[in-house]
Amino acid sequence: MKRRFMKKILSYLRRAVDDYNMIEEGDKVAVGLSGGKDSIALMLALNSLKRFYPKKFDLVAITVAMGFDNTDFSPLKELCEKENIEYVIEETKTGQIVFDVRKEPNPCSLCSRMRSGALNEAAKRLGCNKVALGHHFDDVIETFFMSLFKEGRINCFSPVTYLDRMDITKIRPLIYLPEKEIRYFVNKNELPIVKNPCPVDGVTTRQYMKDLIKNLGKDTKDLKQHIFHAIKTSEIKGWKI
Repeated sequence: MKRRFMKKILSYLRRAVDDYNMIEEGDKVAVGLSGGKDSIALMLALNSLKRFYPKKFDLVAITVAMGFDNTDFSPLKELCEKENIEYVIEETKTGQIVFDVRKEPNPCSLCSRMRSGALNEAAKRLGCNKVALGHHFDDVIETFFMSLFKEGRINCFSPVTYLDRMDITKIRPLIYLPEKEIRYFVNKNELPIVKNPCPVDGVTTRQYMKDLIKNLGKDTKDLKQHIFHAIKTSEIKGWKI
């Protein structure tokens, strides 16, 4: 199936994949397919890359179901079938544990750890050695700000992270891709988005940082590009090429 503007998405993705050696010959890559715009764009871009990339790799999409009622993943299943991508739904009770049992006042951290663990375990069970996540250019900057403001340290997730306990590697092929390009790609192709059923969606610390950076950018030209360049050339682990 042809996708409009895929060439532009691929230009960002391949540069990141090549810069950080994210994909090697014979890899089996699991895409964490949440149903949001980022993970859908990532899955489709990797599937397109798979067709011509010199290092041959396999792809599987995994959705970690959090256990919320009335969540319909059938649009994702249909999309994967059309694109000939193996698709697996990993059922969990994450939502129940975080909100009903633990009643977490700040649920995002625990939820993230539980979803990540479930995704890694499912990937390992399916024979994958890498897990691809949909973090994009804007996520990099927001995470950097969250670490600075909330933890008092200079830090950010790495483009490539090896988890020795699981013997699995996390890769983030969209780190060069601005969020606005993802939104444009998904809208123009009328791709199916599965709404996040989380009760705190849109009221998180990340959303606060997103709004803060947007406001700062009104007075500072190319703010995001300057911050990203500082991260890429810093001593933050895993970022220097």
